[in-house]
Amino acid sequence: MTQDEMKKAAGWAALQYVKKDTIVGVGTGSTVNHFIDALATMKDDIEGAVSSSEASTKKLKELGIEVFDLNSVDLIDVYVDGADEINDRMDMIKGGGAALTREKIVAAVAKQFICIVDNTKQVSILGDFPLPVEVIPMARSYVARELVKLGGDPVYRQGVVTDNGNVILDVYNMQILDPKVMETKINAIVGVVTNGLFANRGADVLLVGTPDGVNTVTL
Repeated sequence: MTQDEMKKAAGWAALQYVKKDTIVGVGTGSTVNHFIDALATMKDDIEGAVSSSEASTKKLKELGIEVFDLNSVDLIDVYVDGADEINDRMDMIKGGGAALTREKIVAAVAKQFICIVDNTKQVSILGDFPLPVEVIPMARSYVARELVKLGGDPVYRQGVVTDNGNVILDVYNMQILDPKVMETKINAIVGVVTNGLFANRGADVLLVGTPDGVNTVTL
């Protein structure tokens, strides 16, 4: 199996968690695009979706799936999204596609978070993938200095503006031994919107695409 075929297998496997007559939370990224393709096969059985990015919203609408504003939804039964890294405690780094804030909001509303990845995303310690931090533009330099104090090397992601109108700092060379503590520390820096650690609200189910099929992991 190629990496994309493993992503596709994980994306389609997530369809088993979607219940009829519900609104589905949909994340962002290449693996999620496969899930959206799968979701389209049962679009007449669901009410619609809540999307975490403009890109996913566009794809959902093109496939005939109604997209709801989160403010009009009280509860999402299941949220399906990928990860850039995930450890064995279901803590994740997300945000390679710069949609981390909206992803974190949708995840907070969902009863169940299904993470879909290929097996290259599994790690023992988070941090090889640079940690994205969404920042209010005027605070970029200040936040960068504070991130250095926490042991990271922040790099401004040139030319990227989030769907919320903010900028991204990617933090390199940070071994994240306690993701929950680090997530809270970074979010406490004035000017930070949020960071790409999904630890205080991690995944409930992990579907891993491998050369031998899809492995299901739960805590």
